[in-house]
Amino acid sequence: MKNSNKELEKILNYNFKNSELLKQSLIHKSFNSLNNNEKLEFLGDRVLGLIISKRLIEIYPNEREGTIDKKFANLVNKKTCSSLANKLNIKNFMYLGPSHKSLQTFADKIMGDCLEAIIGAIYLDGGLKSAERFVLNFWREYFENSVLPLIDSKTKLQEYSLKRYKQLPKYTFYKKTGPQHKPVFKTDVQIPNSKKAIGTGSSKKNAQQNAASKLLRSLKIL
Repeated sequence: MKNSNKELEKILNYNFKNSELLKQSLIHKSFNSLNNNEKLEFLGDRVLGLIISKRLIEIYPNEREGTIDKKFANLVNKKTCSSLANKLNIKNFMYLGPSHKSLQTFADKIMGDCLEAIIGAIYLDGGLKSAERFVLNFWREYFENSVLPLIDSKTKLQEYSLKRYKQLPKYTFYKKTGPQHKPVFKTDVQIPNSKKAIGTGSSKKNAQQNAASKLLRSLKIL
């Protein structure tokens, strides 16, 4: 291992009460076939899934399960985990056997599994809240890149309103509530001859999408 656990804790923005949990999360089976990170990876995979699922339901309270499931798959797959692990330079802290140390290209799966093991270790060390804080912090950009619904409700509502009434939908921003790290925006939207639909989201754009989706549903367009 090239660097210290303390250095990794700074990168992770989490200080372990039990440093042995962090150490075990970094042990690949090529280094120790009996005492390695496989069980922590198994646990971390489930914890990650729970946290991502909960957050998606919060962002899309009115979205269909099928749409949320597709977003979920993109957020928890090995490609996303390995991409984040690379950004955090996890490989510089891992315990690897000689056969893996000599590899010119580092296997993405090993990196992604190790990151999930770290999530499992954080869960055991600090509980669900600590794991949730870690995941929502480091997965933020991935959420931001997948926040728009697969069906762009704003575009669909705009096309409908222009075609039928020659007018754009009218959005009104209400307010922003909640803590700074987890804000909630509230917006309404209306087109001619319709009632107002109120939407919420983690940004103004998400709130508008949510409001548009609700109005489309009320008009039986979706």
